[in-house]
Amino acid sequence: MERRFRSLALATALLGATALTGPVTPAMAETLVIAAPATPEGFDGDALRPGTQNAVTQVYEGLVRYGRTEKDGRPYLDPAVIEPHLAESWTVSDDGLTWTFKLKKGIKSPYGNELTADDVVWSWNKSFDQKRTGNFIAKVSNVESVSKVSDDEVAFHLSAPSSIFLSALTLYVPGIYDSTEVKKHATTDDPWALEWLATNTAGFGPYQLSQLRPDEMAVFTANPNYFRDPPYFDRVIYREVPSAASRATLLLSGQVQWIDRPAVQQVIDLQSDSRVKVEGSPGRAMMSARMNPKYAPFDNPKVREAVNYAIDREELIASVLRGTGDVAKSVVPPIVDGYDPSFFKFSYDPEKAKALLAEAGYPDGFEVELLYSDLWWWLEPYAIQLAGQLADVGITAKPTRITGSDMRSRGAPGVQDMPFFVFEDGPIVLDPVYTFYLLAHSQGVANRMGYSNPELDALIDEARQTLDRDKRMELMKEAQKVWMEDAPWVVTAYPGIFEAMAPNISGWTPYPDDHERWYDLRAN
Repeated sequence: MERRFRSLALATALLGATALTGPVTPAMAETLVIAAPATPEGFDGDALRPGTQNAVTQVYEGLVRYGRTEKDGRPYLDPAVIEPHLAESWTVSDDGLTWTFKLKKGIKSPYGNELTADDVVWSWNKSFDQKRTGNFIAKVSNVESVSKVSDDEVAFHLSAPSSIFLSALTLYVPGIYDSTEVKKHATTDDPWALEWLATNTAGFGPYQLSQLRPDEMAVFTANPNYFRDPPYFDRVIYREVPSAASRATLLLSGQVQWIDRPAVQQVIDLQSDSRVKVEGSPGRAMMSARMNPKYAPFDNPKVREAVNYAIDREELIASVLRGTGDVAKSVVPPIVDGYDPSFFKFSYDPEKAKALLAEAGYPDGFEVELLYSDLWWWLEPYAIQLAGQLADVGITAKPTRITGSDMRSRGAPGVQDMPFFVFEDGPIVLDPVYTFYLLAHSQGVANRMGYSNPELDALIDEARQTLDRDKRMELMKEAQKVWMEDAPWVVTAYPGIFEAMAPNISGWTPYPDDHERWYDLRAN
């Protein structure tokens, strides 16, 4: 009771309410307080900015969802099972080019508007027009257009059969918006109401944004019309606490019940404290450094191989991740079907690295900036220690910090002007073909450094249209071989994912986007 009272008192103070007196009732206790590095900078899933993904995953849901399973008493997603969600059923044409979904009746947004085919069509057209994240999801899934069949039926028209279409529909993007509400805020100059969506939400998921104080907090309340059982927490306060140490202190003192993505040293320290519960999951996003082949010396494959041989991955995992990660041996993470580490060849071999540099015309090494940002806690120590290891083979890499926003914008398609930088990327669809298209295809939005190989593109494109699983796996095996031979990344590690929470919180289910779903959580 004492822990709940402190959390509720903090929540009340944050909202400017009158201080509480008297006992805490169960209804009053249904507030979840989260300490995060910053408040979300936007709420449009097609225009990802820092914190956006954390929020929109609570507001927008898909027509289908992954199944659920349990392992060691913990809930997990089952990517082999696709279940109905906002849709109740679907059919597919004999040629695999038209998928028709029947929507569930009675699904309403917080504004009281019922989900219809018009909402789905409007939402996908928004993504098509923005030509960003949602448009990429459509492209990789071969979706050409979406049309209304009836008020409760919507058809997706594909340019070719797609092996990943259903899995892609599990995502929060393209978000399915309450278009009736959003269109009230549209203008001639802003037909999709993007300005309004920067500070508001309008979805059919379990939560809605109810208050935003930039640089202070965002408050979310439960959708009173949500079509499933009501969330346990009817209010979530997403509090900005820039200091990681302060976030941990607030959790230990019971003033918050969840902290966002704790650093590994915090995880180690908190695991031994009974006032906190720490849970973990294998990671699907790779710690890596990217080498842009558009810029010398990284246009030379021998240089890229040399950098890979210069790296002691086990040491980096031990020193940066404190042992909480696995050596990366493929662009496909181990938790995704089709992972094949057999083509990994980069043992720690400084002498071989020096020999390759000499063969490439750099016997004395070279100098380069190594860019990093504040998007993840480990980026700075990784960049610094990576630079130290590279110095041992004559490469002077100068760690240089830029903002997370600059990092994302400079790695965007059409820009990609960073010669050498560290980043974390991984698939949010648990599928090897999606993984390759996202990260390694010349049109992949998370390629980020202009890598292009027509042979690899052809393998990925063929696999996108191949429904035969065995054939897809053969193509993905060959793709992993080609990618590893090209060595465009300094493949390093898959960091484990950890969440720290109050000991009475349960229900955390790992998602491929690494964001908890507040709807899953309970307080025991």
